[in-house]
Amino acid sequence: MDEISALMQGFSVILTPMNIGLMFVGIILGVLIGVLPGLGGANGVAILLPLTFTMSPTSAIIMLSCIYWGALFGGAITSILFNIPGEPWSVATTFDGYPMAQQGNAGAALTTAFTSSFVGALLAVIMITFLAPLVAKFALKFGSPEFFAVYLLTFCSFVGMGKGSPFKILASMALGFALASVGMDTVTGQLRLTFGQPELMRGFDFLIAVIGLFGIGEILLSMEEGLKFSGKSAKIDPKVVLQTWKQLPQYWVTSLRSSLIGIWMGITPGGATPASFMAYGLAKKMSKRGSKFGTGQMEGVVAPETAAHAAGTSALLPMLALGIPGSPTAAVLLGGLLIWGLQPGPLLFVEQKDFVWGLIASMYLGNIVGLIVVLSTVPLFASILRIPFSIIAPVIIVICAIGAYTVHNAMLDIWFMLGFGVVGYLFKKLDFPLAPLVLALVLGDKAEDSFRQAMLVSQGDVMIMFSNPLVGGITTLALVLLFWPLISKALALVKPKKPDEFAVERPVD
Repeated sequence: MDEISALMQGFSVILTPMNIGLMFVGIILGVLIGVLPGLGGANGVAILLPLTFTMSPTSAIIMLSCIYWGALFGGAITSILFNIPGEPWSVATTFDGYPMAQQGNAGAALTTAFTSSFVGALLAVIMITFLAPLVAKFALKFGSPEFFAVYLLTFCSFVGMGKGSPFKILASMALGFALASVGMDTVTGQLRLTFGQPELMRGFDFLIAVIGLFGIGEILLSMEEGLKFSGKSAKIDPKVVLQTWKQLPQYWVTSLRSSLIGIWMGITPGGATPASFMAYGLAKKMSKRGSKFGTGQMEGVVAPETAAHAAGTSALLPMLALGIPGSPTAAVLLGGLLIWGLQPGPLLFVEQKDFVWGLIASMYLGNIVGLIVVLSTVPLFASILRIPFSIIAPVIIVICAIGAYTVHNAMLDIWFMLGFGVVGYLFKKLDFPLAPLVLALVLGDKAEDSFRQAMLVSQGDVMIMFSNPLVGGITTLALVLLFWPLISKALALVKPKKPDEFAVERPVD
């Protein structure tokens, strides 16, 4: 096949000591970027982009893409160990990863996350290799109605499949939508909910909110419990990696389903964050152990990590084939391509064949290198739990404050972080879920923009959400998931009972 021969040509381009060394450097830098809350893969790539201008385009894109892979891997570390998502898409990993760490299974949780991330990325790269023309053609069909339908599907799946009271989920999500609307209206340019404060014009940054809600909120909760960290007795035996690998094959269906969700959300592009939430929700709904999700289930780590890596990797396909970045990091890489004099698009596969297939080959090797680096340091990361919490808590607060400050270089963001920390503490005390709030805060403004653009196109006709089979199918699925609790109860009522259920036992003589 032409793709196989082109891929082999790509491997011959990148297999040099210089490029392999850049892979390791990029992965290590990316892991550090992923661990630091508030920095993020896109910011890390943007900061280091000027360092690559003296390199060849192939070497430069290899290093920057490996920083991206490393950030994807690293975001799970603080999520599992400290309940602080290092990256937006790692929020769903905290739901079961952090309880696993508290139960003394930090090494298993980290191994699960890293391995699942590798599987998701590998399947996405295989898709990029063989299905690029077909997928690129499909991505062109997405307009504002289709984008809103995808966001609606994410919200509805969380309400319909959520654990706990639907009213609490809706209340949490409503607060997230309200916070997402603060700032300047991107359609009309008007200010909303700023109350005359210029600092609120840019709204509440998602990373600041997440750092406060999860990081500071968890610190406050632990302080109330007497500065005791229940995960400090975690096993750090290196054999835990092999033991975890023996258990992972039983979740192959979850892994495959999550990979497909991530690939779809990365290409359309929906993004790694909604992909991780959607994969987690579906896994909880379809798993035999779904009722135990949130208590430290390995499957609850497999689903979001696989989907996030699949989405993050597949987002590079529309960037290369169409010049449409599928994620913030892909947008930064797109800027780098333009600086190097390369024009993304279908002609790039013809005019710069060595570059394109060298990049695709580096995706295979970069993820293998990333898996080796992070797995070899699992005992090191798990041993962090041995540090007394009274020592590590101030360090976490300082790291959170630095992460919040670096987002906009504003002192006010640190106060916002502390405020969100109090909100996170109260939510946990009152048993309100944080995930719907975070989801609405992340996607609320994007969903609003897509909906308003769709309404402008249709002149206010809501039926545009059913104007073609693609958007109609997604919208219908979203509504089914939203009302699934009622639908399942109705089906249970109309389900005919078995004859033996009506049988009357004879009295014993």
